[in-house]
Amino acid sequence: MLTPPPHEPGVLPRWLHEQGADLIIAGGMGQRAQALFDQNGIKVVVGAPPEDPETLAASYLAGTLQAGPNVCDH
Repeated sequence: MLTPPPHEPGVLPRWLHEQGADLIIAGGMGQRAQALFDQNGIKVVVGAPPEDPETLAASYLAGTLQAGPNVCDH
């Protein structure tokens, strides 16, 4: 388990890239945040259902993740 840095624009995508992340699964995310992840080589999947991380990861890896609309409104 790692402690993430404080929430500030651009910090989390860079930190996650440094940790080796290449994919983010989220229920919703704004366009600016998606662009910051993209700039750090991290693919963004939005519209994920409210499930626990293990279930979402297993569904994604199995190719069965049912993503819906981006629930972010900004």
